[in-house]
Amino acid sequence: MATPLETWVEEAAKLTKPERVLYCDGSEAEYQRMIAKMLSAGDTRTLNEKTFPNCHLHRSSPNDVARTEHLTYICSPEKEDAGPTNNWMEPIAAKQKVGALLDGAMRGRTMYVVPYVLGPVNSPISKVGVEVTDSPYVVASMRIMSRMGKAAMERLGVSSEFVPGLHSLGDLDPQRRFIMHFPQEKLIWSVGSGYGGNALLGKKCFALRIASVMAREQGWMAEHMLILGLESPGGKVTYMAAAFPSACGKTNLAMMVSALESQGYRVWTVGDDISWMKIGEDRYLNAINPEAGFFEHAVHECGDDFGAGAVVGRNWQRGPSGVDQLEGRGLGSLERSSRASQCAIHRSGSTVAEHFSKVGSSGRRADFGVYFWRAKSTSGAAGV
Repeated sequence: MATPLETWVEEAAKLTKPERVLYCDGSEAEYQRMIAKMLSAGDTRTLNEKTFPNCHLHRSSPNDVARTEHLTYICSPEKEDAGPTNNWMEPIAAKQKVGALLDGAMRGRTMYVVPYVLGPVNSPISKVGVEVTDSPYVVASMRIMSRMGKAAMERLGVSSEFVPGLHSLGDLDPQRRFIMHFPQEKLIWSVGSGYGGNALLGKKCFALRIASVMAREQGWMAEHMLILGLESPGGKVTYMAAAFPSACGKTNLAMMVSALESQGYRVWTVGDDISWMKIGEDRYLNAINPEAGFFEHAVHECGDDFGAGAVVGRNWQRGPSGVDQLEGRGLGSLERSSRASQCAIHRSGSTVAEHFSKVGSSGRRADFGVYFWRAKSTSGAAGV
C-alpha cells in the first residue's frame, strides 16, 4: 500500500508529467551530481578553489532576480484570513489558474523528491516538508538549508504529517510566475521561478507563511526573528531573539563577533532569520532555528547577461559578513555593468554547524531566558 508521501508524489507527477521521478537521499554523492548537472548546464561556475573551496556561483535568469511579492498569494477560503498586507486568491480559482501552468511543466525533465526537516532532526518543535522540483539548484541548496534526505524520510515514516510543496521552473516567463500558499491544506505551489525564496519552498513559504498558520492552530509561534546566544566567561549562555524590519541588520547582529572575545565573552549564532518558539510543559520558552544554513544577499554587479547569483558551498571561512569576500575575491572577475543585481549566498559554516550540534541539534531550550526586542517606536524600544 502506498504511503501518503508516495500518493502525493504520484499526483504531482500526473500533473507535471516528468520524464522520471527521483527520490533524493541527501548524500554527498547526490550533492556532487547536482553540482555537475548545474555546471554542465552553463549557468553555474566553480569559484576560486584556494579562497572558496567547494563553492560555486549559480546564476538565475536575468528576469528572475528577486522574490516576487506581487505574485505571491495566500489562498485561504476567506480573504480576511490572508491578512491586510498579503495578496489573496480564492483557492479553487488559484488551483485552476496555476494548475494550468503546472500541467506538463516538467515534461522531459526529472522530478526530484526532496524530503527535509525544518529544525533539528530530533527536536519536538521541528516539522517535515517535502518539495518536488525540476531544479538541481533547489536540490543542492535544500541540502544546505535544511536537514534533507534520509534523515527526513526516517522521521516521516508512513505518516501524513508533512507539508507538500510543488515547484517547477516552468518556462521562467514572468507572466507565468506564481507562488501560491494554501493554508487550509498546508500546501505550496510555485511555478516560473528558480530564484531563492521563490524556489526553496522550505524557507519563507513553509518556515514563515505556512508555519505561522500551523503555529496559530497548534499553540506556538513562527517568527521572522534571529536567535543568538551570549556566553559569559563562566560559560553561562543567555539566548536572545530579536525581530527587525527587513534590511535593518538582523543577520549582522546574529553573526556579531564579541569585542570582548579575548576576555571570554562569546556570541553564538543560532539563527539569523526565522525562529520557531514554543512554551514547554516546564514553562520555559523553547526556540529553534528551522534552517540549517544561511541564505543571504550581497549587492554585486553581476553583468548585463546574468541575473541573481547563488553561491552554493559549505566552506564559509569567516563571519559575520561575506560581502567583502564576494566583492574582493570570490566574484571579482565577473563583468561589471551599471545594473546591480543581488547575489544570494547559501552557506553552512563549520563553526556554526558545530554550534548547532552542541545546542540546536539537541533542541536545547533557552534555559537562561529569552528576550524579545522589536523595532524602536516613537515611545521607545519595547522588551519583554
